[in-house]
Amino acid sequence: MEKRVMTDSKRRRRALAAASAVLGGVLVLSACGGDGDKGSGDAAKKSQAQVDEAAAKAVSKARIAIEPKNSTSNASINNAKVTVTDGTLTKVTMTSSEGAEVKGTLAADGKSWKPDASLKRSTTYKVSASAKDEKGLVAFENSSFTTVSPSNSFIGNFTPEDGSTVGVGMPVSITFNKPISNKKAVQSAISVSSTGGQEIVGHWFSSQRLDFRPDQYWKEGSTVTLKLALDGVEGSQGVFGVQQKTVTFKVGRNQVSTVDAATKMMTVKRNGKVVREIPISAGAPGTPTYNGQMVISEKFKETRMNGATVGFTDSDGKGEYDIKDVPHAMRLSTSGTFIHGNYWGADSIFGKSNTSHGCVGLNDAKGANDPNQQGAWFFNNSMIGDVVIVQNSKDKTIKPDNGLNGWNMDWASWKAGSAA
Repeated sequence: MEKRVMTDSKRRRRALAAASAVLGGVLVLSACGGDGDKGSGDAAKKSQAQVDEAAAKAVSKARIAIEPKNSTSNASINNAKVTVTDGTLTKVTMTSSEGAEVKGTLAADGKSWKPDASLKRSTTYKVSASAKDEKGLVAFENSSFTTVSPSNSFIGNFTPEDGSTVGVGMPVSITFNKPISNKKAVQSAISVSSTGGQEIVGHWFSSQRLDFRPDQYWKEGSTVTLKLALDGVEGSQGVFGVQQKTVTFKVGRNQVSTVDAATKMMTVKRNGKVVREIPISAGAPGTPTYNGQMVISEKFKETRMNGATVGFTDSDGKGEYDIKDVPHAMRLSTSGTFIHGNYWGADSIFGKSNTSHGCVGLNDAKGANDPNQQGAWFFNNSMIGDVVIVQNSKDKTIKPDNGLNGWNMDWASWKAGSAA
């Protein structure tokens, strides 16, 4: 009997509970209709506010941003970074599609992270980052992007080299690996400045070559800075730059050498003073040397010269000459003009007769090891960027784009070739 009484009691309690639930449901529905118990509604709002407050306290205030943005294609290879506001980064991991982890550096203040080097082109990267706020609550962010491909990007190969010292005639010459149709945008993203205070202007020789120079030769002892801010610049439709680079070079002493093809002599001046007179042998009457201002662009202690490579061939198609060990050779033009040592000609030709195929020859010794020879002296006392002027030859003036020889164009014409 006792067990039955307890069972009936339980049933009564369950019935009362069910009735309360139904009544509660009716009250809630009445409140939704707008005329219910306002006190109950306020209590519900208060309860929800407490829940929201608790949730807010549990979420980190740190906000992580990843560049390039998620799902970006044709992304920059230079500007990847992770930053955080209202917190500090605790970990950043970047991996390539090949599975290699990218090395990077976290800033001392913990606010940013960057890769240590440029990323690879045509590569997908995944980034995972975490950060914590001042209360230690952690936030996470993930992203994936794909870098620009070689077919959709361009670069500019430049001369002179970073950190080099050059002669006063050395222009800044940039050759792009793809044709540039938006010349103004590209040139505007390139700046060249000098501590010498000279005005410097760019000139487009073609859709792939842009040179910069001042009106007159660089001031000796000055420092020139080239800045390439080409990253993301659209050079032609769908083709973007990827370079972000600063290059500096120094200008050495002012050395200009003048070759007189008529007198067969060369006068070497340094800072305006004559330092040497050298007998030469220029181009023969049938193959004269170009006139004009030419800049030394390359130096070789010894090099091979084959006439076939510059169009001097015999009836069998072989080169009219093929000298495998030309000493102390310095390039003056793209088309093959050099000033170099000559050991195969008789001593008597220098200063007396023009015998070459267009080059300027100086007396020298086979093997390029005799420092007492005129060819050796000039080689050892010349640098890339020095100017060699040829005058009184029977040939025409060299074209400005044949080598680094833009000095053969007047300043007005030079500036007219600028797109900026």
